Amino acid sequence: MPLSEIPLTTIVGSATFAVGAVFGWAARTSEFCTMGALSDMVFMGDRRRMRAWVLAMAVALLGSQALQAAGLVDLRKSIYLGGTIPWAGAVLGGLMFGYGMTLAGGCGSKTLVRLGGGNLKSLVVMLVVGLFATMTLKGLLAMERIAIEQATGLSPARLGAADQSLPALLAGMGLPAAVSRPLTVAVLAAGALVWCLRDAGFRAARGTVAGGLTIGLTIPAGWAITGILGADDFDPAPLASFSFIAPMGDGLIYLMTYTGSTITFGIAAVGGVIAGSFLAARLSGSFAVEGFTDTADMLRHLGGGALMGTGGILAMGCTIGQGLTGLSTLSLTSLLALGAIIAGGLWGLRSMEEGGPLPGLRALLHL
Repeated sequence: MPLSEIPLTTIVGSATFAVGAVFGWAARTSEFCTMGALSDMVFMGDRRRMRAWVLAMAVALLGSQALQAAGLVDLRKSIYLGGTIPWAGAVLGGLMFGYGMTLAGGCGSKTLVRLGGGNLKSLVVMLVVGLFATMTLKGLLAMERIAIEQATGLSPARLGAADQSLPALLAGMGLPAAVSRPLTVAVLAAGALVWCLRDAGFRAARGTVAGGLTIGLTIPAGWAITGILGADDFDPAPLASFSFIAPMGDGLIYLMTYTGSTITFGIAAVGGVIAGSFLAARLSGSFAVEGFTDTADMLRHLGGGALMGTGGILAMGCTIGQGLTGLSTLSLTSLLALGAIIAGGLWGLRSMEEGGPLPGLRALLHL
């Protein structure tokens, strides 16, 4: 079949699946994990995985902003820069998501990576995340979510900005528009790269460095797939890159209502990550079927999945969706959500150590 006759959704979906598989492979082989990075840093003083995460953020930011500067994509069309600044949802949802990922043993992307490696606990978490994400987005909890957004949403225009990007907000404060974007990118990217690469131990961990670089590059690749490959004058693909919470719910709906459904970027990304992780696990001999150890273990994972599904929708993304993809657009909401996710994750880790949410919160506040 000539390329011109292949449906655009098939082209975009196939390319997304391939990049998603690269993501899954890299995350599996390098042990890239936001919660793991926080745990290493808090309990062992090891910052290598956190540096890999920050490296991925810097690469995602530089690559995405390069596409924007070249006029190849318009990040203002993404969900991260449109509409109001939903600060309350970003903070509340971020805290819920961060706490939930500690209960579930990892964030959304880690859940998919673990599933690819044979972890059946992650299968249950994925189902619960998808259920609660869909409930919060367009089901039982949707009206409450909308009410929070409407009551607390802040218009960028009130701050004198054209949108909620950090450069636009700085321009609204009087900084020339021609200066605000390159200055913001330079400060954030340079600061992140210096913090990452100044550590000799991190530089020596080549697999960890490669994982951060690879995963960072998948973010601008996602923008390119939807913004360039998916460009169409009559029916363009929605501009998007990697995020995993809402797509888990969309994927479940797709599996149950295949007839007339379309594989979106998010659905293809979920499938690609699982496939890439599965391939890496099989080739390395690390694939192993794993289940719950006891009832308490199952309850923790169920609760974590529910918090991640609900919180991820309130915050408009997960550690990847807001922390890498959203932040690559320089969105203020993404910055707020990422900060809340980290705070929630630290709270969850301390709660597990201290024996409950309140003791964990007291321990965290005493740091």
